[in-house]
Amino acid sequence: MIKDKLINAGTYYGLSDRIKQGFEWLKSTDLDKIKDGRYDIADGIYANVQSYNTKSDALFEAHREYIDIQYMINGVEGVGICDYSCCKTAEPYDEERDIEFLNSDKEDFICLQTGEFILLYHQDAHKPSMNYRQQHFVKKVVVKVRM
Repeated sequence: MIKDKLINAGTYYGLSDRIKQGFEWLKSTDLDKIKDGRYDIADGIYANVQSYNTKSDALFEAHREYIDIQYMINGVEGVGICDYSCCKTAEPYDEERDIEFLNSDKEDFICLQTGEFILLYHQDAHKPSMNYRQQHFVKKVVVKVRM
């Protein structure tokens, strides 16, 4: 897992061409005006823009085909993070949606604020959309990058 500000995204361009494309889309798109929904960026890369109220609890999730670049357009939320190896399956892997839901009693908790992103790999089980000190209304985009 990597957490940083979008202005530093160039630091991570060397990880893969698709990650670079995902970051370049984030940097070149007027995210304050973009509507909720799915946006195809390139082969193997798409974005989901979402607006929602944060919540008090959720299951962890993990992905096998795609990694996430979760970028906070506006707001603040908590994100639970743990290594996949510390988790137990709560709902089996759904190949069509590329998601498995998990439980774990081991969790680090980070705060994701406006202008920040987290880059989540396959081993990074994550519990996004959580309240941070209180409930918040947020606008976030998740760029999905096939690895």
